[in-house]
Amino acid sequence: MEARRDVFQAIADPTRREIINLVSFQPMNLNAVAERFSVSRPAISKHIKILTECGLVTIRQEGRERFCEARLDKLNEVSEWVEQYRKFWTGKLDALEVYLEQLQTNEHKPLKKKKHVNRRKKN
Repeated sequence: MEARRDVFQAIADPTRREIINLVSFQPMNLNAVAERFSVSRPAISKHIKILTECGLVTIRQEGRERFCEARLDKLNEVSEWVEQYRKFWTGKLDALEVYLEQLQTNEHKPLKKKKHVNRRKKN
């Protein structure tokens, strides 16, 4: 049994990302897509199969030709996942910036001399 494919798996491969890019502008027939790559047509067919299993591409039959169409709404999963980490790291970097500014400010302040307290017991 084959594991369920997800959007992250689909975009992990540069060839699949390029296929998504190509068909995002306009639907293309399978031959036109394959002609854009130096890999074999069966290899491109396998990439397109993965993209369809993930829901990023649909195949539409028109007469004798099959056209690939992008379904980019599925990329929202990726966008949402990335956004949570963007917020996390933005917060961390903002905190670091505040900390570094405080260090820099403290570096330019003259040090106050501490009063020496004689802790010896007087007899």
